[in-house]
Amino acid sequence: MKPYVEMTKEELQELRKELSAQYKEFQGRDLKLDMSRGKPSAEQLDISMGMMDVLSSNDDLTCDDGTDCRNYGVLDGIKEAKELLADMMEVAPDHIIIYGNSSLNVMYDTVSRSMTHGVMGSTPWCKLDKVKFLCPVPGYDRHFSITEYFGIEMINVPMTPTGPDMDLVEQLVAADDSIKGIWCVPKYSNPQGISYSDETVRRFARLKPVASDFRIYWDNAYTIHHLYDNEQDHLIEILAECKRAGNPDMVYKFASTSKVSFPGSGIAAIAASENNLTDIMKQLKIQTIGHDKVNQLRHVRFFGDIHGMVEHMRKHADIMRPKFEAVIETLEKELGGLEVGEWTCPKGGYFISFDSLDGCAKTIVAKCKKAGLVMTGAGATYPYGKDPHDSNIRIAPSYPTLPDLKQAMELFALCVKIVSIDHILSEMA
Repeated sequence: MKPYVEMTKEELQELRKELSAQYKEFQGRDLKLDMSRGKPSAEQLDISMGMMDVLSSNDDLTCDDGTDCRNYGVLDGIKEAKELLADMMEVAPDHIIIYGNSSLNVMYDTVSRSMTHGVMGSTPWCKLDKVKFLCPVPGYDRHFSITEYFGIEMINVPMTPTGPDMDLVEQLVAADDSIKGIWCVPKYSNPQGISYSDETVRRFARLKPVASDFRIYWDNAYTIHHLYDNEQDHLIEILAECKRAGNPDMVYKFASTSKVSFPGSGIAAIAASENNLTDIMKQLKIQTIGHDKVNQLRHVRFFGDIHGMVEHMRKHADIMRPKFEAVIETLEKELGGLEVGEWTCPKGGYFISFDSLDGCAKTIVAKCKKAGLVMTGAGATYPYGKDPHDSNIRIAPSYPTLPDLKQAMELFALCVKIVSIDHILSEMA
């Protein structure tokens, strides 16, 4: 079929009638489909069930260095867990702190500490007239929620196929000392699945911010979440690159096993320079006696080492890959050539990003919902929930079964067609 913009008004109106009949048929199915968040499916959770059996009341819960994981102590995480997470994060074990179950919690704490106590002796942000963060868009809604909660002004930075617009990032941080940070999902980004190029990472490491307390919030959530064995994105390690560039303290690197083992029951970590870790530990020794060492040991016993973790992630990929391919195939089959949308084709991560015609995203998501398909709210991938083009929609393929996902994508494509035709017809009027 030719592009909708090349069709006559009469052709579009006739096609609209056909598509409306298909939509009514979908409404009659009483569907209850959920693609609202990047939740692992039950099938994915099942592959981690062996973790429940690696520790029992008969097991020795003592670490190699003699630490009894049942008791108090070891504020920054047991040695074995630091080695495991360090390998996952591609850093040295002495550069990380192991936390509890959520990297989002660590990021929140990091912003909160900066607000109340500053960064390595700098003025607490709460005492400043203005605090700003750079936000690559489209991006991760929960990042934006943290900075919005603390009243931090968020500035949109457009994403490109190689990462954030670094010309703009360099310009902004060099000119404004109220800019204190930037959110980054550098590998298989949320929602586009973009991995930052080598040049982008190097330019990050060589930033010259006027604010000495500026930090890059490097949320490497999908560091080992590949879909293919032979087609994987690779990322330069940011801590080492910052050190080489003479900016060793400029980055906080976050990761967790939330989408590796059990979401909500994994282990999280922050990696940073020695100076940053010393600063963080001042708070941590006040905040907690220590995180769950039994859970840390459980992860170590289950995975063994990074090789065990990589093999485990291949099982995840075997489940996720057909779902990503089903989404792409449906979009290409149903919308290819119509010029009513564009989408990404990631090699890993959890999301596919779809851009509709300007002004159509909210209507598409609402129309999907009326037929039983719940998606991430349009605008969620932008600070304050305000997409200036009303075009970006995050597709989360992981949670539905493959048959449900295929049905959901057929409905999604149908809604895109109907809303796009209405939009084009309205411009003809």
